[in-house]
Amino acid sequence: MDLREVITHVKNLEKNKSNEDTVLQILKILDKELVATEKLLRETKVGVIVNQFKKSANEEISKLVKKMISAWKDAISKEKKKRAATVAQSGSASSGSSSTSGNSHTIAVVCDNANEPKIQEKYHAKGPRNAKNDGVNTTIYNDKLRDMVIKAFYDALAKQSEHPPQSILAIAIDIEKHMYKLKIPAENDKGYKDKYRVIYSNVISKNNPDLKHKITNGDISPDYLVNCDPKELAPEHLKKKLEEIAKQNLFNAQGATLERSVTDRFQCGKCKEKKVSYYQLQTRSADEPLTTFCTCEACGNRWKFS
Repeated sequence: MDLREVITHVKNLEKNKSNEDTVLQILKILDKELVATEKLLRETKVGVIVNQFKKSANEEISKLVKKMISAWKDAISKEKKKRAATVAQSGSASSGSSSTSGNSHTIAVVCDNANEPKIQEKYHAKGPRNAKNDGVNTTIYNDKLRDMVIKAFYDALAKQSEHPPQSILAIAIDIEKHMYKLKIPAENDKGYKDKYRVIYSNVISKNNPDLKHKITNGDISPDYLVNCDPKELAPEHLKKKLEEIAKQNLFNAQGATLERSVTDRFQCGKCKEKKVSYYQLQTRSADEPLTTFCTCEACGNRWKFS
């Protein structure tokens, strides 16, 4: 089951909370088909939604949820142990092949599953952090554009970070790798460059200092970072402001429409007042009459007719 399917099931669970049969059916599908990973659970919030049914009055739902949550916890625990073992092995390998001079570490990491953003041990730099000062080799593909992008992301993410160089480099490589998939056809760099500008400008933005920490801490995965709506990368205070502006604009637009459409031609069946606003839409085929939507300005009662 892929990410989109899980998100669809999560939305259906939220919409049908009161329908026990539907909830049970969705839970059984998730229990059977969902392969739990930390990334999937974090990005879909499926664990949070499913856990809401833990105290359901329906005993079958309650038991199934407890079983699912327990199984997912075990799967995540095994995943973390496996990652920790992988990091330990890669750390030993890199330390054996790295040349150290003062605070400089020469590191070259190319690994398909190298994204290990969690801090294993704090890295204390003696000066400003960047690829050069950290002794990190960002020439990964011998491709001028791709290697430049990796270096730019490394420098941006490493600044004021306490994550070890190999962890940050792995994230930078993984971000670029997901971006590279946007180069379709391969000779067309526009999508790739546009995505780079959007992500990079958000990462270095002084108005969004938490973003790069979320990336290096693993709260935002490279896959999500590259494929999400750019609005999702905005800081929380800006998201709230944009929502407020959108709501106000919608309110103003509706208000303007209603003011122009108030009439005494219709009578409210609830309070019998004749101060009614209305608008008309073509909700059926073109040869069918318009549907009229009415709202009583006195009591708020709504109705429609064709």
